[in-house]
Amino acid sequence: MRQVMTGNYASAYGAKLSRAEVIAAYPITPQTSIVEKLAEFVTSGELNAKYIPVESEHSAMAACIAAETAGARTYTATSSHGLTLMHEVLMWASGARLPIVMTNVSRAMAPPWSVWVDHMDSVAQRDTGWLQFFCQSNQEVLDTIIMAYKVCESRKVMLPAMIIEDAFILSHTSEPVDVPDQHVVDSFLPPYAPELKIEVGKARGFGSLVKPDQYMEFRYKDMLAMREARDRLLAVEKEFKNVFGRSHGGLLEQYMCDDADVVLVTAGSVAATAKDVVDALRAKGSRVGLARIRAFRPFPHEELRALGSKVEGMAVLDRSFTFGAAGAMFSEAKASLYSCQKRPVMKNYIAGLGGRDITPKILGKIFEDIAVMARRGVEEEVEWVDVAGLPRRWR
Repeated sequence: MRQVMTGNYASAYGAKLSRAEVIAAYPITPQTSIVEKLAEFVTSGELNAKYIPVESEHSAMAACIAAETAGARTYTATSSHGLTLMHEVLMWASGARLPIVMTNVSRAMAPPWSVWVDHMDSVAQRDTGWLQFFCQSNQEVLDTIIMAYKVCESRKVMLPAMIIEDAFILSHTSEPVDVPDQHVVDSFLPPYAPELKIEVGKARGFGSLVKPDQYMEFRYKDMLAMREARDRLLAVEKEFKNVFGRSHGGLLEQYMCDDADVVLVTAGSVAATAKDVVDALRAKGSRVGLARIRAFRPFPHEELRALGSKVEGMAVLDRSFTFGAAGAMFSEAKASLYSCQKRPVMKNYIAGLGGRDITPKILGKIFEDIAVMARRGVEEEVEWVDVAGLPRRWR
């Protein structure tokens, strides 16, 4: 059934259709309506789950960790400062190999206070061992939650996943969403049945102390699991398309890239606007394309390397800044391409922080700029777009 709903309600329906058994809830703008909708589902009996109101986001993740260790499928949602408060237990969840699924409504960090979209909160958790999926639409939010459980609960993966939706652009904007029938989702996503869990009468250790002669092997296995998640995601998405008729592009969605001279690489909701810009520029004869990073973890190294070998220029738009050499997505994209014999001219564009609009005009100018850089080389590798006091060529 197609329904018009916000991205937050799409998250709630995704958790409901996945039959989450334990939901840990703590409110934070602009995530709150996710857990409010799930509370309605539980109260009405539409979802048979234990709903646990907790005192903080740290406690929300701790509750999911405990329930998942006992063998329950779990879900929670958060945003911004709530996500960063979880940082310690995010690492525990991945190290303990618990396939928790969580929505993060990506929002700028304070100070100054902001409740608008910015990817800094999500990007700051890139090293915690969680899978990270940046969604473009409300439909993708719902679908990716269902797929994430199937990917993460694979015995060769057993890692948690973060479904990322842009604050207000997706979280509070309504779009038509196809809500699949429960019995169809049940046939696609079987009940959670972990190989190991806390059970009465069975003595096991969970999260125990290990010495230096063992610790590295645990981290090595985490790395192997993240690699396995790449292949598992591709397989699950193929199966999802066969069942539901939809695909969202694997790890790196490519739009009009087959014959492109230059491409824009980005993540999140801005990709939808960028596709319109690509269409407009193509109509004028420009050979441009878009590559959307859907999975930031596992990172699409192979796909970016293959794409980079075919194009002359690659613009990477980051909606965050990590106070290093460049934005996080640019740094990782450049690292992926560094050892390629043929690689494009690359430039990083920092834009849209704190919810600032990334307009079609700005995107068009980025395409123009990278086309020039592809011909004559990059003068400045990182450029901040549309900032007061800087040249106003982006407006």
